[in-house]
Amino acid sequence: MGKTYDKLDDKLIGFIKAQKMFFVATAPLSGEGHVNVSPKGYDSLAIIDEQTVAWLDMGGSGIETMAHLKENGRITIMFCAFEGAANIVRLYGRGEAVQFDDPCFADLLALFPTFDKARAIVTVKLDRVSDSCGWGVPFYEFKGDRDQLKRYADNPAKSPDDWAEKFYTANATSIDGLTGVERPESAS
Repeated sequence: MGKTYDKLDDKLIGFIKAQKMFFVATAPLSGEGHVNVSPKGYDSLAIIDEQTVAWLDMGGSGIETMAHLKENGRITIMFCAFEGAANIVRLYGRGEAVQFDDPCFADLLALFPTFDKARAIVTVKLDRVSDSCGWGVPFYEFKGDRDQLKRYADNPAKSPDDWAEKFYTANATSIDGLTGVERPESAS
């Protein structure tokens, strides 16, 4: 039977750190909008304290998570045991995306020492933590991280200005027309 927790404890933190993948879910306020679920890999989640986590948003083909967080802040992060004992842990809370050109970004990036850049870092203040059986989750064997996204982010042929411009243009709005990556007013 599942349990609910006020905060992360050592057992939950150990489980979270052992997972090679997690899922992030957000939704717009509009019932007509699209719910988004994104898989995340790499060593891209940091536990700041027993009620705060952060994850590194390296970028991708959409900007749904950031747009939803700007609109309403709601987020759920889910971890599934694909190896070992069956278990699912969900972290519910309010998130904030700090994009790459924000003055606070460099301090947050320090939480992820193997990464030099990212589109944003999402911090989540937890208001509910729960676990459940996970009996329906199949076993999968981890063989390694795919390196395409990291190679793309680390590409030395792309200047920092080109890299930023890609996000300002390709990630400006979500599929539902919500604001995504915003260009600083001084750069307009």
